[in-house]
Amino acid sequence: MSAGVPLASWKTQMFESLLGFLPDWVQITVLALVVLALLAAWVLKLRRRIAARRALRTGAPVPVRGSGADFLGPYAPRNQGGTAARSGTRRPSGADFLGAYAPRREDGGQG
Repeated sequence: MSAGVPLASWKTQMFESLLGFLPDWVQITVLALVVLALLAAWVLKLRRRIAARRALRTGAPVPVRGSGADFLGPYAPRNQGGTAARSGTRRPSGADFLGAYAPRREDGGQG
């Protein structure tokens, strides 16, 4: 009684073909882990939404996810406040953070 039209999407067919040859206990475990991952993502999204609403009500700043630069720790570039003042109007470049590994400049500057 097949009409020739697949009832499942291509993603479902791929998932079933990958799991089809595995034993039942592996299939059930994988499906349970997928459902658990989806539930965890949903819970985290819900918690973030609730935290944002509470912050709006109390007037506190909304918690935002940090960027990679927030987690550099000891590898973050140090404040180079005096470099621009010493060299006139020159803005600090990437070479200013290289220290001893910076290429020597020909304009007679440091390095």
